[in-house]
Amino acid sequence: MFLRLTAKFTLAFLLIVLIIGVTTTWVGIRFIANGIVNQAQSKVKSDINAAREIYNDYASDIADLLRLNAERLLVKQAISTQQRKALKQLLDWVVEKEKLDILSIVDSQGKVIFRLANPHRYGDVVNNDIVKVALKNKEVVVSTCILEKTDLLKEGNEKLVQKATIKIFPTPMAKTTEARDESSIGMVILAAAPVFSAEGEFIGVIYGGRLLNKNYDLVDKIKEVVFGNESYKGKDIGTATIFQGDLRISTNVRREDGERAIGTRIAANVYDQVLGRGESYYDRAFVVNNWYLTAYEPIRDINGGVIGILYVGILEEKYADMRKRTISIFLAIVIMGMGVAIFIAHFLGRTILKPLDKMVQVSRQIANGNFDVKVDVTTSDEVGELANAFNMMIKSLKERESELKEYTQQQIMRSERLATLGQLSAGVAHEINNPLTGVLTYIRLIKKRLEKRSDADGDFRRYLDKVENETERVSTIVKNLLDFARQRDPNLKLVDVNLVISESLDLLEHKIRLQNITVETNFATLPRITADFSQLQQVFMNLIINAVEAMEQGGKLTITTEELKERNMLQIMFKDTGVGIPKEHLTQIFEPFFTTKPKGTGMGLSVVYGIISRHNGEIEVNSEVGKGTTFTIRLPITQNRS
Repeated sequence: MFLRLTAKFTLAFLLIVLIIGVTTTWVGIRFIANGIVNQAQSKVKSDINAAREIYNDYASDIADLLRLNAERLLVKQAISTQQRKALKQLLDWVVEKEKLDILSIVDSQGKVIFRLANPHRYGDVVNNDIVKVALKNKEVVVSTCILEKTDLLKEGNEKLVQKATIKIFPTPMAKTTEARDESSIGMVILAAAPVFSAEGEFIGVIYGGRLLNKNYDLVDKIKEVVFGNESYKGKDIGTATIFQGDLRISTNVRREDGERAIGTRIAANVYDQVLGRGESYYDRAFVVNNWYLTAYEPIRDINGGVIGILYVGILEEKYADMRKRTISIFLAIVIMGMGVAIFIAHFLGRTILKPLDKMVQVSRQIANGNFDVKVDVTTSDEVGELANAFNMMIKSLKERESELKEYTQQQIMRSERLATLGQLSAGVAHEINNPLTGVLTYIRLIKKRLEKRSDADGDFRRYLDKVENETERVSTIVKNLLDFARQRDPNLKLVDVNLVISESLDLLEHKIRLQNITVETNFATLPRITADFSQLQQVFMNLIINAVEAMEQGGKLTITTEELKERNMLQIMFKDTGVGIPKEHLTQIFEPFFTTKPKGTGMGLSVVYGIISRHNGEIEVNSEVGKGTTFTIRLPITQNRS
């Protein structure tokens, strides 16, 4: 019967392991494969947003530059009087410093007044939509536009045409289009700003821009900001490109020879979606000579027509290798786990089932309170070790129960002792409080009499001062005894614990500063609790004073508050870097009259303990000599008092 049960157990376990293992492997591989790629593709989507912001900022900088120059008084005067020589002097440095390829000015009718790169060519009407919008709306306009070769010659010179001219290279997977050897069209970020005379009359538009063809500043900035110039197997992880139509005119994608892939073209599927349908493309794509996880967004002119593409991409090879490694490790772990599970199933079927029944029987007796039972150990293998551990657990439970009973008895005895001591203290305090009050009164009367006598004995007065101080010290002890003995119920109201601590620190600010102590507060946002404000303040001030006195050479006091939601309590911690409390004294510090201070009364922490107890709270202390002491107080958020 036992052998048949073991066989059933092993076969059933084997079947479960195989089903779960195969299912987990299939799901895990798909999850890993898709997860890595999806995570990378999501990053690319985020990267294209960053690239677009950099592109827009680049355009905005050009617009701001032209707007500022349009507001220059000398520029306005030169435009009003059409002083071309003056305009050249005023604007030459702008082109040189800001690396503008085009900078021209038209009058209010759109007729060219001045071209900086081609100063002898003026008088024609500019046929550019960006300038037209600026003339019509009399506001700053910036956009990307296409300039034909003739426009480049007008606005610039032959060097600008040469910069715009790009040789076209055959590109794998590119769309079949008309055969061309090169392109002389320029793609420009162009801005135009209205110019008003000193009297506020609209007198023209200043426009200018930067040619994007072979301008690598923008794409390299995108790569640096978005990808941080990270590489994998000698290749850049991230790349950025600006397309004019489907032609790469600015890029940090490299050809096989290591040169920038200027003049290569976009893949056909991307062409159809972005240039054909005007939609963004987020997927893997073949880029020149490698597969990338990519994002393409159309670049539109001022009229909304698609004239180019902004691209960012991450090398797919890195994530493909990562996916292979992860899947290999996952498969190895699954296979290893299945093998171990099958072995354990066989082992458990033969050795565990029978002894487990014995342990269940013993467990039932323990649940009924019988800790004198134990499991018979018949083997020395793992089952025997488990039985030994079970027996040790029974022994430990028995010892813990005994310790708990002893601790409870000690707490009861301590409470009774404190109650008796409180009653005794109350009687003693009342008996000696009245004589002390009388002694203090007569000492002060004698001192007043002595103050009226000019020939008073100085020593006699000094002796009276000492008597008064020592009598006041005894009076303080009596007051603490009364506070300890009265055990009055708290005056419960809604209290902000952080506020109580802050006010306590304010009251002791002078003493803390004199001791050269740094206070650090880490206050959490706490709910208000039902408590006695003045009693809590007495507790906190007692603990702060103790901490200050423990740091005679200066130090740091850290006060931390937090909400223990699982216990519905607040926790307040006072941590100092003082001399600490010896271990043998930690069990006595809350007892009345126990103190380690030369002039201490031994009542402060007893009063603290009593107040916290009356608030249904807890107080603990941890200390290490030479390193400091931490007092931890926990107070219930809701007081249940009848």
